[in-house]
Amino acid sequence: MSRIIRYVQSFLHPLPKMAAIRQTPLSCSGHTRPVVKLAFSRLTPYGYFLISACKDGKPMLRQGDTGDWIGTFLGHKGAVWGATLNEDATRAATGAADFTAKVWDAVSGEETATFSHKHIVKSVDFSKDSNQLLTGGNEKLLKIFDLNKPEADPVVFTGHTNYVKDALFLPDGKRLVSGGDDKTIRMWDITSQTEVKKLDFDSIVTDMSLTKDGSILVVTNGRTVSFFNADSLEKLKSYSTPSQVYSASLNEDKGSYVIGGEDFKLYKFDYETGSELESYKGHFGPVHCVRFSPDGELYASGSEDGTLRLWQTNVGTTYGLWKCVLPEDAIEENNGGNGTNAVKTEG
Repeated sequence: MSRIIRYVQSFLHPLPKMAAIRQTPLSCSGHTRPVVKLAFSRLTPYGYFLISACKDGKPMLRQGDTGDWIGTFLGHKGAVWGATLNEDATRAATGAADFTAKVWDAVSGEETATFSHKHIVKSVDFSKDSNQLLTGGNEKLLKIFDLNKPEADPVVFTGHTNYVKDALFLPDGKRLVSGGDDKTIRMWDITSQTEVKKLDFDSIVTDMSLTKDGSILVVTNGRTVSFFNADSLEKLKSYSTPSQVYSASLNEDKGSYVIGGEDFKLYKFDYETGSELESYKGHFGPVHCVRFSPDGELYASGSEDGTLRLWQTNVGTTYGLWKCVLPEDAIEENNGGNGTNAVKTEG
């Protein structure tokens, strides 16, 4: 995936305060059908990792900062709709149209458990200690499986009246949050298996994500992205979007958020004001999923076009495969006066 990307950039003496540089994403090929879900691991001693769910039935694991392919989890017999990694990236989980959720050893690639369902599994999530797996999907149910006792019956939560799109463990380990096609988000108490709060929306909930610190829940529906206190589900902010939005992610520094949707574009907005900071068109189909990396230096997007792309949060900085190098002759020219020079990004 090594590449050299050249930019032409005008500099004013003294050197160098750059004007805006064109964003050039890294394109990660390998999938053959739409990419519908992405998830990053936490930072680990080996960096961080990225898993993608795809309708080709072959979820892939990649190095998070470069997109380099590590391996493909083989075993599903239908489109894979959900995928996630546990905190230290030693386990992966996937949910699919073959009515199963699977758990994998993310180091060896071996399947370690399969949990049968009665309909398509759309969402999977590990508990913080990696001992439990939460699933949701077209059964309209939430289920928690004990990974230490995979043969045991799951804990089941009922209440949704339509398909579940996303389901997540909350950081306290005592509650869940779920949302989907019944235009609701619901909070659940794990011990009592009861619904403790419900929020109604005017359209289907297309995506939910938690910030890495677990403090803010990001929700998309229709042409709206909303931010909630994850502990109370109190709405913090809500902004309209340029087109129908399918996914959003808030950077860990709470400075900006990114969205993707029906118009093929990636947008970055200021979290405090909702003002647009940047927008890019790189995909050739609707953007189904977008997520910030755990260090906030990049965000990943997956599309109907079958590709996964990595985008720099701060364009032109040295990071991953992006390396901003100012040639020596450019430095000399700028030391002597105004000039037009090339900034080379390579990796």
